[in-house]
Amino acid sequence: MTEGTDRPAHVAARALAGSHFRYFDFLMAAFCVVLVLSNVVGAAKVATLGGLTFGAGILFFPISYVLGDVLTEVYGYARARRVIWAGFAAAIFAAVMCWVIVIMPPAAGWAGQEVYEAAFGQVWRIVGASVAAFWVGEFVNSYVLARMKIWTQGRMLWTRTIGSTVFGQGVDSLIFYPLAFLGVWSNEQVMTVMITNWLMKVGWEAALTPVTYVVVNWLKRREGVDIYDEGTDFTPFRTRV
Repeated sequence: MTEGTDRPAHVAARALAGSHFRYFDFLMAAFCVVLVLSNVVGAAKVATLGGLTFGAGILFFPISYVLGDVLTEVYGYARARRVIWAGFAAAIFAAVMCWVIVIMPPAAGWAGQEVYEAAFGQVWRIVGASVAAFWVGEFVNSYVLARMKIWTQGRMLWTRTIGSTVFGQGVDSLIFYPLAFLGVWSNEQVMTVMITNWLMKVGWEAALTPVTYVVVNWLKRREGVDIYDEGTDFTPFRTRV
């Protein structure tokens, strides 16, 4: 399914339903790992560097959006949707696992219970907010990118990756920070971190654009297709490709 030796073939996504790709599974695994660790390890800590206050998870969570962009651009909306649902399930499992471990009675003489409660005691609220924000934000991100690819006829990838991130991360931040931290942080701190993190996420996406170009072009050549979501059903409420 290639045009010549280097240029991948332009293929409608629906024509490849059920097809297997060599690198898709690896990207799905990477997406789920980044998402879970960002939620569990990085979301609750507030850091200040150079006068900017932000959630520490911002350093790594945007990687999931970059991976989401790559998945949609290379494999199409339907396969990106499948990955989003996989990430959703992984985040729920992580929350349940943390909750069970925290509430289990500690053994006599074991002094780590307070540390565990401090580290993971807010996981339910954080993960609940994060899952809701992630689910909506990732689907907005993927939808905008897929539509823009058709509108731009596959040109100017940077407009799609940055444009979709502006909308997707904007929705994500608007949902996550109020749900997770109102009443825990001051209203001013919630607003400051929400706006700062949104700008930083978009900035990260822009900074990583050269990397995104390299990865996308390499994957398209290796997979031998350039998928366009022509005729795709964009409902988020399914996992079948």
